Amino acid sequence: METAVRMLETFADGGVEVCFANPGTSEMHLVAALDRVPRIRPVPGLFEGVVTGAADGYGRMRGAPALTLLHLGPGLSNGSANLHNAFRARTPIINLVGDHAVAHRANDAPLQSDIESLARPVSRWFAAAQTPQQALELASWSLDAAAREGPGTLVLPADVAWSDADTKRPTPGRTASSGTPTWDRDIDRFADRLRTGGCALVLGGRRLGAEACAAAARIGAATGAMVLTDTFPARVERGRGRVALPRIPYLIEMSAGLLAGARTVILAGAPAPVAFFALPGRPMRPTAGDAEILTLCDAGEDPTEALVALAEAVSGAASDLTAPPAIAPGLALSEHDRGLDPDLLARVVAATLPANAIVCDESISLGLYAYDQAAGAAPHDWLSLTGGAIGQGLPLATGAAIACPDRRVVALQADGSALYTVQALWTQARESLDVTNVILNNGAYAILNMELARAGASPGGRAAQALFDLTRPAIDFCALAAGFGVPATRVRTAGELAAALARAQATPGPSLIEAMFP
Repeated sequence: METAVRMLETFADGGVEVCFANPGTSEMHLVAALDRVPRIRPVPGLFEGVVTGAADGYGRMRGAPALTLLHLGPGLSNGSANLHNAFRARTPIINLVGDHAVAHRANDAPLQSDIESLARPVSRWFAAAQTPQQALELASWSLDAAAREGPGTLVLPADVAWSDADTKRPTPGRTASSGTPTWDRDIDRFADRLRTGGCALVLGGRRLGAEACAAAARIGAATGAMVLTDTFPARVERGRGRVALPRIPYLIEMSAGLLAGARTVILAGAPAPVAFFALPGRPMRPTAGDAEILTLCDAGEDPTEALVALAEAVSGAASDLTAPPAIAPGLALSEHDRGLDPDLLARVVAATLPANAIVCDESISLGLYAYDQAAGAAPHDWLSLTGGAIGQGLPLATGAAIACPDRRVVALQADGSALYTVQALWTQARESLDVTNVILNNGAYAILNMELARAGASPGGRAAQALFDLTRPAIDFCALAAGFGVPATRVRTAGELAAALARAQATPGPSLIEAMFP
């Protein structure tokens, strides 16, 4: 199994420190090799969607490749939904997928599948090793591919992994170009366009740091341009002392109204805005049909340097890149006994958020105001549901906590989507992670009621409502958490939520708060 050991050593040499795993028989030599490569920490997940979602959270926060170990095509398929989110976020992930021994493939064993076809839709690169030497070369190459492009898949047949054949040290992977970026040559053209007015500047990328957001705000102040982020940015630095930029609204009815007057849309690390769904009588893009779309930085690219340069071009050197102080609104004494609603939830979360926290947001409809209210909270990072595939929040928080063990992670998690990957609680307990999981329980897939109406379908009758209802029987998240080894409490009022959050943030290890909504 020397090939398996050397592959893991190659990953470790390239900065990989964690392997999120749910392996099977085809990966056993890689599993055994982990004992000989202690630089890589194995972290098990009870379901592949937990493994891939955790790798996404880890990669977003570390900015370095996360490694997953998955079992054949079915294991990869189980993890595909959260790989879809990572694909949209362009998170650096190497999915190491075991395959049948090369000579065994022709026998059409029960778990034989077309791994490449399954991997391509959620992989920005793909490779399959056929020999031990090729396995080492591809391991080195995949480190660079993940760092440059985002998540991808490397397939390793079992007989290649168990081979003891002599191999040479792999050649270093290709490094990113250090030449002059495209935007540097065109900065004056973008500055002139912004000065003409009628522009919208849309930010995206793997990470929107405070410097990038402040530079974009300066551009807006100097030119009158509307400055927005993508609807679900992968990672944003926010909170007191930092500029808070609004997001493009999720609802096309709102985003179209907001961007209708923009004659030019400049993209800085973001894709062109588009409706999440095509709906009867509604536009598919929020921008006017004759609006010109210009790209300052490609989607997924870090826009910081370009935005700083553009800000200097339109407004001169910055004297202060910080935002004026803002304070998250707290609760009035009279509100402590009030039942929870989206506004109270948002204010309580913002008021209790610890300094330097990481928020993983899959709060769906009940978290409607949480993002905006947290603009006045303590400085924090906010991670969003980038691809819209639900079941991301709990695994994302798990990976973020492993990436940043000195920071508290808060998962804002809707009840229905929590059940897709609730097994993440077990990994949190096993690894003693500092995660506060807030389950927003209204006993329904509430957003689907809204989408039913927006789609122009007939009003929901008994059959439709039965598909959205989660109360027959009611789901006891406190009992589920206890079963996975995570202490839990149930709250119904704003005051109870504030007290539970304060206790959780001050207590090491994971916890779950089941917030009940009428």
